[in-house]
Amino acid sequence: MKFDEWLNHRLEKTKELGLYRTFRTMNTAPLPMMSVDGERQAVFSSNNYLGLANDKRLIYAAETILHEFGVGSSGSRLTTGNTDWHQKLEEKIATYKQTEAALLFSSGYLANVGVLSSLPEQGDVILSDALNHASIIDGCRLSKADTVIYNHVDMKDLEEKLKETQVYQRRFIVTDGVFSMDGTIAPLDQIIALAKHYHSYVIVDDAHATGVLGENGKGTSEYFSVNPDVVIGTLSKAIGTEGGFVTGSRVLIDFLRNHARSFIFQTAISPSICAASYAALEIIEQSHERRQRLLSNAKRIKTSLEEMGYSVKGDEGTPIIPVLIGDPHKALSFAERLQEKGVFAPAIRPPTVPIGESRIRLTVTADHSSKEIDYLLKSFHLIGKELNMIKSSEV
Repeated sequence: MKFDEWLNHRLEKTKELGLYRTFRTMNTAPLPMMSVDGERQAVFSSNNYLGLANDKRLIYAAETILHEFGVGSSGSRLTTGNTDWHQKLEEKIATYKQTEAALLFSSGYLANVGVLSSLPEQGDVILSDALNHASIIDGCRLSKADTVIYNHVDMKDLEEKLKETQVYQRRFIVTDGVFSMDGTIAPLDQIIALAKHYHSYVIVDDAHATGVLGENGKGTSEYFSVNPDVVIGTLSKAIGTEGGFVTGSRVLIDFLRNHARSFIFQTAISPSICAASYAALEIIEQSHERRQRLLSNAKRIKTSLEEMGYSVKGDEGTPIIPVLIGDPHKALSFAERLQEKGVFAPAIRPPTVPIGESRIRLTVTADHSSKEIDYLLKSFHLIGKELNMIKSSEV
């Protein structure tokens, strides 16, 4: 069989399973209302939680430094890619996260891979939550340590696994802070208590918690008043830019600077992005109003969908609202009907989520208006009735 014929055969199987993916083209800035494939849509799938990706203050900060430093960083941080803006941002992140130091990566994915492939050694074990992000899974696969999976946020199962792995020289527990597809919050206080009892280290990916959870939006550490050994994060969600980071002790950061391959060999993010990220963190620190509006919007949507009769996952306090559909073909059909009504919220299917749990993963931002949320809820009500998924009560 020729190369392309073989690939087409595999793609046909993907289509039969309802798992085929295509691009949608965004023709406007990241706002609640966008042009998607040339059509005006209310977007409820963005991770721009605080609405900062199009904030004029971030644009001005990036533009100013863009004229001074140019477009790209031109190399890795260890060659020509390090500027004072990278260092200023790392100091800002460390202060924000209340840790000794921070290290920038070019994405959150690379940060997870860098930490997990370099910290645990042969003879160690990583205990990983069953629903951890793909970047954590890939980091575990690249590690020389063994990996043991524990049931999602199941502390009894985690403790059993910790007891069973005492023969290893070191144990690392790794978890998302907020799980991106389920909207659940890891019980970090309980995880750290178990880690202390069983002499283990804790690594937290705070991608979807940074800027959202905690009294000041500092993430799961602030939310639970705890201090994990390693906190990983991203600039591409609530902060509104791009890139990733790791925070912790100065020794940890020095170690990663010298051992994390996804840091050493990766081109640095541009100085203009660093400046925009710095501005975003200052905005987040100075005002709580955006986060309060975000959480209010999320609570309203989740409560309304549950009252309609939808099966909605996720914990209160996150902007992630997964609406379970089940079958991938049905989830695709639901997403298409939403788009026909002017609502963009794509279907999420395996392998991103478990088989039988295809869903519409709604995310809300601080900038969504009451009118836009009204329209979203009305659309879900109408489609739910058409597909016999909910009772025919009024919205």
